[in-house]
Amino acid sequence: MSRMPLHLHFATVAVVLSMSWATAAADQRRPVTLPGCPDKCGNISIPYPFGTKAGCYFDATFSVTCNLSTTPPATLNAPLTLKGTGYYFGDQADPVGVRTDRSWWKADLIDVDVARGEARVSMPISSDCSLNGSYHELRLASTSLNLSTTFQFSSERNVVVGVGQSVRARVLGGMAETNYSAACNSLFDTPAAALDGLCEGIGCCQAELALGLVSVMPSMYYQSNSMWKTFPCICSMVVDRSWYNFSLQDLYGSRVLDDKRFPEGAPHYRRNEQRSPHFSTGWPEPVLKGAFSTGSRNSGKKASRCVNVTNGYGYLCKCKDGFDGNPYIPGGCQDIDECALRQEQPELRDSYPCHGICKNSIGGYECHCKFGMKGNGKNGTCTPVFPIPAMVATLGIVGVASIVVIVVLFKLLLEEKRKTKDFFIKNGGPILEKVNNIKISKKEELKSIIEPCNVIGKGGFGEVYKGLLDSQLVAIKKSINVDKSQEKQFANEIIIQSRVIHKNIVKLIGCCLEVDVPMLVYEFVPQGSLHDILHGCNKVSLSLGTRLNIAAGAAEGLSYMHSKTSTTILHGDIKPGNILLDDNFDPKISDFGISRLIAIDKSHTKCVIGDMCYMDPIYLQSGLLTKKSDVYSFGVVLLELLCRQKAAFGEDRTVVKAFLDGYREDRQVLELFDKEILVEKDIGVLHKLAMLIVECLELDVDRRPEMTDVAERLHGLKRSHKNMYD
Repeated sequence: MSRMPLHLHFATVAVVLSMSWATAAADQRRPVTLPGCPDKCGNISIPYPFGTKAGCYFDATFSVTCNLSTTPPATLNAPLTLKGTGYYFGDQADPVGVRTDRSWWKADLIDVDVARGEARVSMPISSDCSLNGSYHELRLASTSLNLSTTFQFSSERNVVVGVGQSVRARVLGGMAETNYSAACNSLFDTPAAALDGLCEGIGCCQAELALGLVSVMPSMYYQSNSMWKTFPCICSMVVDRSWYNFSLQDLYGSRVLDDKRFPEGAPHYRRNEQRSPHFSTGWPEPVLKGAFSTGSRNSGKKASRCVNVTNGYGYLCKCKDGFDGNPYIPGGCQDIDECALRQEQPELRDSYPCHGICKNSIGGYECHCKFGMKGNGKNGTCTPVFPIPAMVATLGIVGVASIVVIVVLFKLLLEEKRKTKDFFIKNGGPILEKVNNIKISKKEELKSIIEPCNVIGKGGFGEVYKGLLDSQLVAIKKSINVDKSQEKQFANEIIIQSRVIHKNIVKLIGCCLEVDVPMLVYEFVPQGSLHDILHGCNKVSLSLGTRLNIAAGAAEGLSYMHSKTSTTILHGDIKPGNILLDDNFDPKISDFGISRLIAIDKSHTKCVIGDMCYMDPIYLQSGLLTKKSDVYSFGVVLLELLCRQKAAFGEDRTVVKAFLDGYREDRQVLELFDKEILVEKDIGVLHKLAMLIVECLELDVDRRPEMTDVAERLHGLKRSHKNMYD
């Protein structure tokens, strides 16, 4: 594949360091050479297409020898010939060479810039130094590219420079099918006329180079040196125009050409190392510029582009704007995070301007104006969306609206606080605050419990929630309505219920009075209701002994409510759903939501509702609720417990009707009982239970037993049954 000559070129120290530093963050994460290949020789970066071993460079013209024992350690193995020739001459009248020396130098590689397609190498200096008034030594240095199509000298970056009191520096070179020469002059009579840093013909001169040079040899037209004692040497060199900085010290050859510092008396021109550390080898450092033909012009095609060179052979590749890296390897060009660079390196903010909010994008970055501004954030033309008068007016409106909202919210807060206080008073808070065994909870304390995910029961009365209150598992009953006529009695009911402490009655722990309908807090009973055990998803097997235990415990709880409290308590809604079971299947009477208290001097109360399937028919006819009403309801529950059939299983046919019809007709009513408990040994107990059920279901209220009698008989049957199996 064709190559393009590589140009000699110098970049100033500031540019070289700046470019390496600006891409340092990218270099840490982006490859510069092929996988498995060394990317450095000492502190010199070796990016592809260059390489230090086989398989790591594009072809032999890009191979580099790395020897860490030398300075610099890298040598470019390109088809370059660097040659120096030395002569001793007599005086001008007798210009006969006394001695001729020829020597060759290696092409020390200084650095590579793949973005520009340039490599910098060292090159010797041509000099003419007077040894005394009669003799002077001439040393010429030449560099030839040996007809290479890979490299050429950079006329853009290199110049020929002459240094001396009286010098006509020139460069002889070769171009395609022609010879070439360029020259410059420097002459001064007064040393004070030369100034540091100026190469404008007084002590220092420079001339441009032509395009397409493939060989150069800096030399001097010989001139008589009348001031040789002060300025013994003149020199000519090809050097980077921006790297070489003329210094008056360069004129005083006696300080530079010291035989003790240079073995074999080599009078080579050398800059002062303390003042110019860039010439550590003693040579100026030109740069070779090349068109890298890397074999695949499509590598990294999305993030790089390649173009044919305009002067020579081959092509050059570079990363597209917004990308950085080595365009000659796959994936070598990667996105630059301009926003991150702005933060990490403030000196780059002029390179990536943003006067707003910076956001990186692939191949570039966006800069949006800040909130409330419009325009172009990159060029700093962001202006307010609203003019200042409109903004002031808007802020005024927003301010007034905010004040109104705050006032409204404050009023709502006060109104809510007032309503909470009113509810607390209406529900008997001042009275209940004085009761020791009632915990009055604030609405906020129960807020996390009364969530939809915590509902464990729901019905016409309201909802029941399960949760932790003061590290205790509780059930909170939230009713959906309230009997307005009974609001005044609520506090008294709560007080009486709080004093009902019995193992077979669910304990009332406390209440919340800061709502329209008070919420009641009960102890939590883990096994759920008798209805769930008999008919629900958690239906379990129940022996006759367990059923007797449930019946006896429930009867004892009702007996306590009817007879053993200072005020008679009628439940009014006895059914399996209101009989809860703990882990040992011990029952607890619950749901006092529709219960009513009967004072000692009264015999009944009105306006009580309940489940029609379990309700006393006399109560339905008369509207009077008595203790015997609870007895009837308990009889239905006992029958359901033994039959394991719901009280209603048809429009006109109920388990109660079927049982009573069978009993009157002297049929075998035990056939209705659950087959699980129809054991021959238990027939006698079952008959006694059937007789007890019949008595509880008597239409004649006076013939029904009291709950105390029911409880005693059930406890007796429980003990006798237990004795049969002990």
